[in-house]
Amino acid sequence: MSVLSRLKFKGWGVCGTALISFAAGSLITSYLTHLKQVHADSNHVFELEIYHAVPGRVPALESRFRDASKLLAKHDLKVVGYWVPNDDPAFANTFIYLVAHPSHEEGEKNWDAFHADPAFQVFWNSEKADKLIEKVDETYMRPTDYSPMK
Repeated sequence: MSVLSRLKFKGWGVCGTALISFAAGSLITSYLTHLKQVHADSNHVFELEIYHAVPGRVPALESRFRDASKLLAKHDLKVVGYWVPNDDPAFANTFIYLVAHPSHEEGEKNWDAFHADPAFQVFWNSEKADKLIEKVDETYMRPTDYSPMK
């Protein structure tokens, strides 16, 4: 009979351990899910810049941005990447870049500082003297909750 009692006790111990493990796992999962939701609800935004260049002037525009990229970084304008479309003739004169900002307000503040920098005037005067840009489309975008990039 004492063997039977010991077997019953060990069974309850295993069940209790399993129950505690399940509860701890549920709490951890709930906490991590909440962290993901809070992160997705942040103010982080991206700014898409699409430059429509004067036909045939994209290489010169690339060169200008190669030089300006250091000034952008100086003012905390964190460029995710620069792109030039390859094959589609409809985008032959297009230059694209994407900037990440902690918030829309922070992005505006950084752009204001960038435009106020005397070094920016070099690029501004260069554009006036040698027009490379016909039009710029820009928009701020928020990441969706299922976006891999937040």
